[in-house]
Amino acid sequence: MTIDPHQPDRPVLIVPFVWIGDFVRVHSVVRLLKSEAPDRPVDMVSSTLCSPLADYMPGVRRPIVSDQPRKKLGWAIQKDLAARLREAGYGQALIMSRKWKAALAPALAGIPIRTGFAGEARFGLLNDIRWGERKLPRMIDQMGALALPKGAQLPAEWPVPELKVPPEELARWQELRGLGQEHRPIVALSPGAVGAGKAWPPESYAALAKALTADGASVWVLGGPAEAVTAALVVETAGARDLTGTDLRNAILALAAADVSVTNDSGLMHVSAALGTPTVAIFGPTSPWHWKPLNPVSAILEPPGDEEARLRAREIGNEAVAHRSTAGVAVDSVLAAVRAALVEKTKPR
Repeated sequence: MTIDPHQPDRPVLIVPFVWIGDFVRVHSVVRLLKSEAPDRPVDMVSSTLCSPLADYMPGVRRPIVSDQPRKKLGWAIQKDLAARLREAGYGQALIMSRKWKAALAPALAGIPIRTGFAGEARFGLLNDIRWGERKLPRMIDQMGALALPKGAQLPAEWPVPELKVPPEELARWQELRGLGQEHRPIVALSPGAVGAGKAWPPESYAALAKALTADGASVWVLGGPAEAVTAALVVETAGARDLTGTDLRNAILALAAADVSVTNDSGLMHVSAALGTPTVAIFGPTSPWHWKPLNPVSAILEPPGDEEARLRAREIGNEAVAHRSTAGVAVDSVLAAVRAALVEKTKPR
């Protein structure tokens, strides 16, 4: 007897985008699925980089780690992933990316229902093809639609992503890092960003860190190897702590420990917001309405003026604000937002 793939004893697989922020955003889909079928296991395909995020996502059973090469098929890697997926007995795969190769391993694994938007001639690889992706304005709308029946109306609000760090794990991490006795307010700076004009200048982060240190805050700098130079400047200028490195888990735990987070439009912006850490987000050539976290944030700061471009961005996306740079956001504006967030955090509830 063939098991109905919609039954809770057949797990569902999510094949998300590989960027950190998009991986966090997919947790809204996980929460939607779990609200409909609480006992149905949900797994996510993940890169090594993103896999720590899954450990802190309620409702995710496990990440299936597979590092796919960029701009190559990686046939041997695809076959290995397909073999592991076949053993897990998934009933459905939700394939977020429109890339042809994103659907290949689920098809080779024989997952009965393979849901995704039409794209790159994936007919045959997908058997639950959806249309109209480009009519959906935001990525969360596109991803969430795949978890709904065909033609279903989108909800007015999606569940917000959540990252939950066990307090005991956070305490151990702080102790091992020599951060366990920190009694000052902690402000985490995440200066990384992918794309021209998205990264607030290193000199601005250094000036902010100097002012916050003078206020009595402890400043931590987070990110990967690409942020090492900025971190060195901030450390030299303000005596901050350099917590950059190759393991995303360290950034997750640091953001969980922080009282306020300052970040560009980047993956760590979404991590910070999903953790519930008060977040000051700096935007330049991207549209906040399309790309800000679903979670509440303390402040979204954009270059002043150009109100017409800001309004047009709501309609047409990044194209309307592509000329902007985060360099137009003043240090004093970010400092004021951080100070306000710290005051708000210390208010009695």
